[in-house]
Amino acid sequence: MIILEKHIVPEGEYHIRLQEYAGTVFEKLQSRSAVKKCIAKKCILIDGEIAETSNWIKTGQLIELIAPNTNPKKVFQLQLEMLYEDDSFAAINKPAGFPTNGNYYKTIENALPYNLKVSSKTDALNFPKPVHRLDNPTSGILLVAKTKSAQINLHNQFEAKNIQKEYHAVVAGKLPESGIMNSDVNNQIAITEFKTINQVQALQNEYLTLVRLFPKTGRTHQLRIHLSELGFPIVGDKLYAPRNVMMHKGLFLAATNIQLLHPSTQESITISAAIPRKFNSYLAREQKRFTKHSV
Repeated sequence: MIILEKHIVPEGEYHIRLQEYAGTVFEKLQSRSAVKKCIAKKCILIDGEIAETSNWIKTGQLIELIAPNTNPKKVFQLQLEMLYEDDSFAAINKPAGFPTNGNYYKTIENALPYNLKVSSKTDALNFPKPVHRLDNPTSGILLVAKTKSAQINLHNQFEAKNIQKEYHAVVAGKLPESGIMNSDVNNQIAITEFKTINQVQALQNEYLTLVRLFPKTGRTHQLRIHLSELGFPIVGDKLYAPRNVMMHKGLFLAATNIQLLHPSTQESITISAAIPRKFNSYLAREQKRFTKHSV
């Protein structure tokens, strides 16, 4: 049995049940629903006995929060690039080709215990948790909570749209210098700003463009859908690019910059990841091919 937290009820008169009391004394239990789940899982003891929702609080009781009996998590031994880590949260550079999480073994979530240090905080999660997702073929910055309070705080920041993300992509065609895409995605408002960085001529599709993308909303596949609808699909996009677009192994889309407030200190933090090397090498190769065949 692993004891996560202990509490001895101080002297006083109490007219409160465990269900209401536990959330006020245990840091790992941030809500009434969390208390209910722990009681249902038999993870709270009163004086060494399994607690029930109906238990009344009394002076001198020893209340213990214990870890649930769960099967050990099977860790995926994939080495990840660490962009930032402290006791509260981390940011990793997700490689393309792996799902963030799901009912699979080879997921980024299953690789986190292999890469991250165990948090020393009292509300440390049993396993680190990604607080958002990147598509399987998308690479780049992924935020990970190491404590329950960080998990809640970062989720709230995403909900309030206080976290700003930037992506880089290579698209087919000659994209305008800058603009805003605001067509609905899955019947929901979706807004993406873009700025062109570089353009090269190509034998197929005439041009390729390296572009910075600034999503102002977070709809599923928003960037891929917006660019495809605008007529500039991302290279390697097997879902949204038409057949006449230059195909390539892998999707040329990466999350490269993120701004947020630290979940514990509330300080502003900017985390960056390098543009994947294949982006610029691909543009250079296609420009070279165009020049060679145009002579």
